[in-house]
Amino acid sequence: MVTEPSELPGSHVVPASEQASELRRRTFLAASAVAGGAAAAIPGLLGCAPAAAAGGPTSRVSLSVNGVGHVVTVDNRTSLLDLLREHLGLPGTKKGCDAGACGACTVLVDGRRVNACLTLAVRLDGAEVTTIEGLSGDGELHPLQQAFIDQDAFQCGYCTPGQIMSGLGCIGEGHTGSREEIREWMSGNICRCGCYVKIVNAVEQTAPGE
Repeated sequence: MVTEPSELPGSHVVPASEQASELRRRTFLAASAVAGGAAAAIPGLLGCAPAAAAGGPTSRVSLSVNGVGHVVTVDNRTSLLDLLREHLGLPGTKKGCDAGACGACTVLVDGRRVNACLTLAVRLDGAEVTTIEGLSGDGELHPLQQAFIDQDAFQCGYCTPGQIMSGLGCIGEGHTGSREEIREWMSGNICRCGCYVKIVNAVEQTAPGE
């Protein structure tokens, strides 16, 4: 009588289901290794430096921020928001969504409001930038800052600098003919605390003729 291998002393035959599971595991690990290697190679194939490599090209930018001249050398990918916060030490301009959707980073560039997170610093050579830090002077708040206090137009306060800067732009652009117009032209600034009515009150209080 011939003894089957499974009956030999000390032998062990792996069931077909376990063999299939092990094969799938090894296939997954091999595929992961190949994919990882390919992903690491892609930046080189595309002519891009890996994330850990040194920064890209830089440019020298001369601009005025709140009336003070600055000459800085920055990576060409640096946003105005990061220039203000990380290079010039002006953290009043807030980083919210960092995608231009919330308005927390609103500043004025040559009198026009912009989302600082979407504005490249290298494009602002010779520009005049105004941030929330540049509004008050000689210990006196700007009228719109005072109006936000008078109208209790904030709760957590995170969006407030952007709201105030956008409000200034709204007033400067002449979009304060009615409360509906103010709401429309301030709609790019999100207040997660829901202080919209009081924000409109503050802008309306500061608008010429009010």
